[in-house]
Amino acid sequence: MNSDSGPREVYLDHNATTPLDPRVKRAMGDYLKSGGANPHSSGHKAGWRAAEAVDRARRQVAALLNVRAENIVFTSGATEANNLGILGRALAAEREYGGPGHLLCSAIEHPSVCEVCHHLTARGWALEVVPVDRGGLLDPLEVARRLRPETRIVAVMAANHEIGTLQPVQTIAELCSSAGVVYHCDATQAAGKAPLDAGAPGIGLLSLSAHKIYGPMGIGALYIEGRTRIAPLLHGGNQERGLRPGTVPVPLAVGFGAAADLCRKEMVAEAERLKGLRDALLQGLGRLCPDLTVNGVLEPRLAGNLNIHFPGVAAEDLLLRFPDLHLSTGAACATGRPEPSPVLRALGLTPQEIAASIRIGLGRFTTQDDVEFTLERLSAGLSRSVSG
Repeated sequence: MNSDSGPREVYLDHNATTPLDPRVKRAMGDYLKSGGANPHSSGHKAGWRAAEAVDRARRQVAALLNVRAENIVFTSGATEANNLGILGRALAAEREYGGPGHLLCSAIEHPSVCEVCHHLTARGWALEVVPVDRGGLLDPLEVARRLRPETRIVAVMAANHEIGTLQPVQTIAELCSSAGVVYHCDATQAAGKAPLDAGAPGIGLLSLSAHKIYGPMGIGALYIEGRTRIAPLLHGGNQERGLRPGTVPVPLAVGFGAAADLCRKEMVAEAERLKGLRDALLQGLGRLCPDLTVNGVLEPRLAGNLNIHFPGVAAEDLLLRFPDLHLSTGAACATGRPEPSPVLRALGLTPQEIAASIRIGLGRFTTQDDVEFTLERLSAGLSRSVSG
């Protein structure tokens, strides 16, 4: 991502957000220019056209996940989708079973999942946090050991937002299906980047967001399997099957659909290209700093993700030294929090090791030239930090 009028800049923070694909922007264009109509206005042609655009977008998102379009509920993003899925399911379960139950979540969930789970403990829910190993992987047997007759929800993400590790979604889904437990999968980082079949038996709820797949900010979706019941968190309208009242923003939905369609068609080739760039970057960084370690296993992992610990390097200082490299030390949602990354803590890293760790996220518009520029810029900084 370079500026035509200023110094070169390279964007390597694709886990935080992805740039809007120009093809997605073009798809949204007509709806942005015209202002459009309310898709819930059923008495005129403008409303019908808007409704058809939303329906088409819903089908495109569903196709990416291999699910039925009627099981997709649009939200304002993945955070709302995670809240609606977990809290909505918990409220429905309380009615079905006559009170709170037991739920599980992994130790490396996104805050929009883990904080909802902790919130439920105030309602009387019993929460167990399932650990991951040093590589950032969850053992499905640990989930199986913790299942109880009163377990109602299991929340395990598909791909981690900091270290990019991919969890055994299908195995966990099968365990939950056999136990009659609803499995909620936060697929925000994985959708459109790694193979994911939300229609496979056992996945009851799944969340994703448009701005993680080169679509617009401000819209996401929750997949709800047909037999899974949830309670709405908001009231005041019958939109989205009565589960999410409010007017669906047509331009954002159109952009979401276009982005999902592009990912469905290009995901395999894109992942292969990104893996090559990531491996080249890792090799180059290894030459600059032979003592570096990768946080989390390299496989299975998102093709464009690296999270690296540079011994003796103050990561925050390094990033400040190179503002032309758009990198991060952790999740964007944790900005402003003084405590070390809970994800890296869960892997067993010390506060010192966490403070020396950087997250690198390559994406659709990252080039080999960007990788070489990054290595060139970091060369002096790493050698000076390590030697000093």
